[in-house]
Amino acid sequence: MEPSILKVLAYAGRSSTCRASTTRLSHQCTRSFGQSTRLGLKEQKKGITAENRTSQGQPAANLSQDVGKEEKDHYERVVEHSKQSQMRSPWMHEGSDKPPVARLRSAGAMVKGKLLTTPSRMLKLILPLTTRDANKDRKNVEPLALLVHPQQPLSYLERLIQSELPVIKNESGGDKIPSVHFRAQDLGEEAIDPDKKHDPDDESEDYNFDSVDSLKIDGKTHRTGKLNESGQVEEKPINDSQQPDPEHTDFVRWSPSTEIGDFIRDAARGKEFSVDIEGAPEPIYVAVPSFNDRTYYLRMRLRKTAKQISSLADIKTECDKLAHRSAQRVAQGGFAILVGWWGSVYVLTFQTELGWDVMEPVTYLVGLSTLIGGYMWFLYHNREVSYRSAMNFTVSKRQDKLYQAKGFDVSKWDGLVEEGNRLRREIKMVAEEYDVDWDEAKEAGDEKVAKALRQERRKKQMDKDDEDDEGKRRKKSREEDDD
Repeated sequence: MEPSILKVLAYAGRSSTCRASTTRLSHQCTRSFGQSTRLGLKEQKKGITAENRTSQGQPAANLSQDVGKEEKDHYERVVEHSKQSQMRSPWMHEGSDKPPVARLRSAGAMVKGKLLTTPSRMLKLILPLTTRDANKDRKNVEPLALLVHPQQPLSYLERLIQSELPVIKNESGGDKIPSVHFRAQDLGEEAIDPDKKHDPDDESEDYNFDSVDSLKIDGKTHRTGKLNESGQVEEKPINDSQQPDPEHTDFVRWSPSTEIGDFIRDAARGKEFSVDIEGAPEPIYVAVPSFNDRTYYLRMRLRKTAKQISSLADIKTECDKLAHRSAQRVAQGGFAILVGWWGSVYVLTFQTELGWDVMEPVTYLVGLSTLIGGYMWFLYHNREVSYRSAMNFTVSKRQDKLYQAKGFDVSKWDGLVEEGNRLRREIKMVAEEYDVDWDEAKEAGDEKVAKALRQERRKKQMDKDDEDDEGKRRKKSREEDDD
């Protein structure tokens, strides 16, 4: 019974599916034959309703095929914009629609000069020289590097910069080499006593000389200018580069005869100075190195040399102590020999049958032979006849043997000590220029290093004094011979 019921239900389902598919096919066939013109069937006209009132609801055959001017212009604009986008770059980043000249200045562009130190005593000045800033990007501007010595005048640096600049046009239309001026912050009287009142004469002078230049000569600020017929200062045309900078109002111009070292020493208090070039859009500000920056290489080399000296100082100290002990033993042995000789002569003279008649010529000949032999020894070794000279000779001989046994290189030691004293002297000179106190013990790092350097300086000073004394004696002897 149950299988027959299942069969009936399955047949009913298949028949309903067939009827649904047949209905969809009949609708499709009716719609396709109604739109077809091949069979000559007339299309039923429908009235205008709300559904087909717009162009989207009407067939394409009923729409106008004429393209208007606005549509053509819009299409051309879209095509042109697409072509330009493809020509610019394959990627679309911000600012790609601007030409390179119109871009903002890149962060890596050099707009400020630098004053660097070199391993030698030279100074390296790096300047981004551009008198005509046509390209605002300025990332391709190659800075100029100049090597100068601290003892050279500013006029020498001025000539170096002028040789790298193009000529400009003067008022008459001729070519002119642009002038270069150096300005630094004036921290003289204002920094010492800012509350100091001005004298009446100074106020009247400020009133009469209104727009003159400030020129610093020998550490003092002077005002220079040209007076017109009315007694007032003649105003000069000021270009963009000479307009007063609100951030650097206390900058004064320095004389070209000033040494670069003195100029940098004074400008180091303000941490920068400016290079004003005639015709330039703005002055070039240069950062001045401090004492630590300027002596960085010197101090690093001194530390490296001090470490090498410290490693060799222990060996040298041990060898020197042994050599001095050996020399003292030699001196004590010589004293013992003299005492023994004196005792033997006494015994042979007064306690034996030889007597004074025999021992007198013996002692005379032995003493004279010893004196002649010692004198010949000093002549052979080309040394001064003194106990100190003999002692130093004995110590040096013993030191050489100990140095060879310990593997100590004397030439290397002498070179390191001389290099350390030279670096110390140069750092001292820079410290005097910057007027700062330099802690030598901090750089040396060890007391034995400072002691070795001090002993070498004392030794050189003593040798120099001996040479001076010898020179004075020779000069005096020549004068006596001339007389």
